[in-house]
Amino acid sequence: MQPSHFSPTSTDAHRFTQALAVGAAPDGTEDAQATYQFRTLWLSDIHLGTRDCKAEALLDLLRHCHAGTIYLVGDIIDGWQLRKGWYWPQAHNDVAQKMLRKARKGCRVVFIPGNHDEFARDFHGLHFGGIEVLSDAVHVTADGARLWIVHGDWFDGVVMHAKWLAHLGDALYIFTLTLNRWLNQARHRLGFSYWSLSQYLKGKVKNAVSYISSFEQLLAEEAARRQCEGVVCGHIHRAELRKIDGSIYANCGDWVESLTALVELQDGTLQLLMWKPSASAPVVLAELPPGSASTGQAEAPTQPQASHVPCAS
Repeated sequence: MQPSHFSPTSTDAHRFTQALAVGAAPDGTEDAQATYQFRTLWLSDIHLGTRDCKAEALLDLLRHCHAGTIYLVGDIIDGWQLRKGWYWPQAHNDVAQKMLRKARKGCRVVFIPGNHDEFARDFHGLHFGGIEVLSDAVHVTADGARLWIVHGDWFDGVVMHAKWLAHLGDALYIFTLTLNRWLNQARHRLGFSYWSLSQYLKGKVKNAVSYISSFEQLLAEEAARRQCEGVVCGHIHRAELRKIDGSIYANCGDWVESLTALVELQDGTLQLLMWKPSASAPVVLAELPPGSASTGQAEAPTQPQASHVPCAS
């Protein structure tokens, strides 16, 4: 399956380069040390340019983590919402600056656009401030596993064939997030913890559960067809790391609600992390040890070990 051709408008292209250009200057923070060192870091569905993007939490992760390669797996910039009205607060600016600074300091940063930043797909093969733009990619882990990296919207029939319905669904999702924000403000005042209305609805609606299962199966099958041992994707805002019919299926989650990332340790171990800025360490939600591409299943997660290294962020 190949992406549909998209010709960005001049406004789209201007906003894309403008969003990257705002990070041209240093972000004003100098991190003496990074707490965690990873071989690879995957992030998706950040949705910069929206009010529900948790940019401050992401910035905290970027300050504490160093990786040799960072893959931005789509929907990094929310072009759909920016077309409706420009929203770009300082925290979103800081995230862009941090990414560009990492690229300048030698980190390989690869941007794989999704449907919300599809305007960038015509820039395939180009570099902006050291950030490489690709439609998809193949990553080879330390233990030799080939992972196909793609946002995932190519496998969403609504996005590909009924874009008006996709935009309607996005509007309903934004409305749900707004309700969720108000609800959790009230819960916080009453002393209750965070609760996700959108995740609750996804789990209760039969069609949503069926859609997620089909999406995951299709991605795993396509990765195998491409002679890869697994796939890393985003799009559905559902963090996951497991085996499907022998193939690794990894979904980075999002930075709207779940605050999750996929990482590869130096030995090829894959971990799905949930980042909590106030916590002493990220929560490891799932883990696949080296060699899992051929034999293993997800194991009980272990906490990542803090490794103080010179920060290249």
